[in-house]
Amino acid sequence: MSQAGAATVARGEIETAAQARRRSNRALRALLMLGGIAAVAGGALGFWLTGGRYAYTDDAYVRAALVPVTTDVSGLVGDVLVHEGEHVKKGQVLFRLDPRQFEIAVAKAKAQLAETALEMEALKRTYRQMQHQIEAKAAEVENDQVNFNRYANLVKTGGVTRSQYDDARFKLIGDQQALESLKAEAESVLAKLGGNPDIDVTQTPQYLEAAAVLAEAERELDHSAVRAPFDGIVTRVDRLQPGQYLSASQGAFGLVSDEDVWVEAQPKETEITWVKPGDPVDVTVDTYPGRVWHGVVESIAPSNDSQFSLLPAQNSSGNWVKVVQRIPIRIRIERRPEDPPLRAGMSVETNIDTGHRRHLRDLLGMVGG
Repeated sequence: MSQAGAATVARGEIETAAQARRRSNRALRALLMLGGIAAVAGGALGFWLTGGRYAYTDDAYVRAALVPVTTDVSGLVGDVLVHEGEHVKKGQVLFRLDPRQFEIAVAKAKAQLAETALEMEALKRTYRQMQHQIEAKAAEVENDQVNFNRYANLVKTGGVTRSQYDDARFKLIGDQQALESLKAEAESVLAKLGGNPDIDVTQTPQYLEAAAVLAEAERELDHSAVRAPFDGIVTRVDRLQPGQYLSASQGAFGLVSDEDVWVEAQPKETEITWVKPGDPVDVTVDTYPGRVWHGVVESIAPSNDSQFSLLPAQNSSGNWVKVVQRIPIRIRIERRPEDPPLRAGMSVETNIDTGHRRHLRDLLGMVGG
């Protein structure tokens, strides 16, 4: 074979081998593409099946029971007995108003109560005296009636003059009217005694009213010493100074509970499909990286916060844009003695384990729908 023929054969073999490699590469690429698609689809399916169980949100904060310390009486501040950041116990006196005006009011109410008791005793004696007067006047009227009847018979025979007859008649009428007036006065006095002339003076309406005034004065005196409604930490104490006039219901300073603490999460409405009270929750606080608190879903709000606003949003206009709402969830935290303090307002991340698991039938239902 000539050299030209040998070269032609060699080129043909090379081209054949190259075509075989290209066919093999195309088959490998197709296999890899199909495998990649299958892997992605499998991974996506696995992610979908294992997803949906946890509801996560970073829109959450530590909340605590807090109250502006105040009282329902007005007066000058006398003593402030706590300082900023101090831990106080329930019932501990936090500050006092100047008690003198309240002590004076109590003394006045006590005097009024004693005076009322004396007045009621005097009223009882007055009623008894009036009863005696009524009896005497009734006897007088009876005697007048006898005289009038006798004069009425004698005037016909001339035994008495017409003037004497008229005097007897007028006297009878006058005494009868006086008797009725005494009876009316006695009924009025008896009404003030509650219809019972032998009533205990402490049970009369007037005495009970005076006793209520005294009780109110004593209550105001007691409330002039302001006590903590629960255990907690006082804050902004420097807003209250001795000598300052404090009006009733005016906040003096704040009290934040260190026991009644919870987390309020605001997840999107689309994330709470399977959330229910009692679900376990992992809580992390931005202030303490790496530390995890455990808790449970205590309650789910029946509405979003905007429903309680003065003017709730109305979506009746033609340019309405749908906005995903957030539903408040209250989470009870399990706290241990060694845990660092949680302060109201701290930023929190929550991860709720709903326990829900997806199945292929759910996906098929979605596809079929």
